[in-house]
Amino acid sequence: MANVLDHRPLRDVVAERIREMILDGTFALGERLIEGHSAEQLGVSRNPVREAIRSLEATGLVEVIPRKGAHVSRIDVEEVRQIQELRSVIEPLAAELAAERHTDDDVRQLTDCIDRGLAATKSGDKVLAAACHRDFHIALEHAAQNPYIERALGPLRQRTELVFSVLQEERGEVTWKEHSAIRDAVAKGDAVLARDLLREHIAVSVRHFELF
Repeated sequence: MANVLDHRPLRDVVAERIREMILDGTFALGERLIEGHSAEQLGVSRNPVREAIRSLEATGLVEVIPRKGAHVSRIDVEEVRQIQELRSVIEPLAAELAAERHTDDDVRQLTDCIDRGLAATKSGDKVLAAACHRDFHIALEHAAQNPYIERALGPLRQRTELVFSVLQEERGEVTWKEHSAIRDAVAKGDAVLARDLLREHIAVSVRHFELF
């Protein structure tokens, strides 16, 4: 399963593969993760699967329920709303600061995330699209030149990735148009527009999840 040049511990390789299978829908939300079955699917023993599940529990992607085992975490509208309430305060500020403080390299990083994400969405690669979505927001936070923004939002990334993956078929290429508009506002130094577009981008995702 692992590349011969991949020197990470097997549990980390397995955790990454299970994460990908959650994001691409192989493992459905709420589905039970049976160690033996997962080990057989991945071609490994049960022990690295058990360790991987334990590490994924810390990210919020997996929930371990006493006497019921491990399950892919469910995510409901109220949880999405709570997460987005926090994001809608911090991320528009990041966009505003990015418009004021960005470098040319920051804009190139944002553009690269959009280009790769759009291509991944068109090809149906949900895992890569989710990764590009995450990387876009990290690049935006980096452009704000305030490390505490990244630290505040870091714990939410796995859950926002999961929301993005769930909504990919519903939102499709539109979300990358929204990212492009945010990038353009940042590049032009329009702090107010960048802030407002980011806030609306988050609000739209909540509305779509409510209809999902």
